[in-house]
Amino acid sequence: MLEIKNTLERELKSRDSEFELSYERPDPLMVAKRYKDEYVSLICALFAYGNAKLIVKFLDSLDFSILELSEEQIAKELKNHYYRFQKPQDVIDIFITIKRLKELDSIENIVYNGYRKEASVVEGLWSLIDTIRALHPSNTHGFNFYFLKSSKKIKGAGTYKRYFMYFRWMARKNSLDMGLWSKIDKKDLIMPLDTHTLAVSRKLGLLTRKANDLQAAIELTNKLKEFDSSDPIKYDFALYRLGQEKIL
Repeated sequence: MLEIKNTLERELKSRDSEFELSYERPDPLMVAKRYKDEYVSLICALFAYGNAKLIVKFLDSLDFSILELSEEQIAKELKNHYYRFQKPQDVIDIFITIKRLKELDSIENIVYNGYRKEASVVEGLWSLIDTIRALHPSNTHGFNFYFLKSSKKIKGAGTYKRYFMYFRWMARKNSLDMGLWSKIDKKDLIMPLDTHTLAVSRKLGLLTRKANDLQAAIELTNKLKEFDSSDPIKYDFALYRLGQEKIL
């Protein structure tokens, strides 16, 4: 394991740079960082599925200042926008929901309401999702895929990768992550588990669980705590790039 830790540390050091985020190496974080806003960042993170170049292209097409407009104006502005599973009405409903969320409270406070009981990021996640789902009645496939639903269980639940990636952006501070939050300790974050991270983690022997679920994300997180208990998720971007660029 020492050799694996050293490999990840080297990779981490080489990746801790603004140059990792560019149109040649696209990542939704590059769009979110232009605004440094927790609401805009959540929109960017939850659209982060599929091809990275197409994600960034779509995010570039959005005018996030419309969050300050009326719901009627938002609907007018977004009537022609769509992305994969999200039809134009889904995109409209997403922006209206985030606008309502913005008027309700800070996302950090909402997450903290669940997190503070047992320093549980999972409980913080359920708090956020339940709050979001109460703000809009839409139940379309595109809306449900985007925001997901709280599970209240660990085994068999999805990885919630996009939310945990967003938490990483908000709670950590380095050349990549924005560190806009102060109430969520980075030691409690959970690994955002996608196909690239899964494949590399299994190849390195960091993950043994075969199911791609929340339990697997927690298992990998606990393994990485053996390398750095104060900041286990710092290895996320390194593992992701190792898989995405087919280095391993």
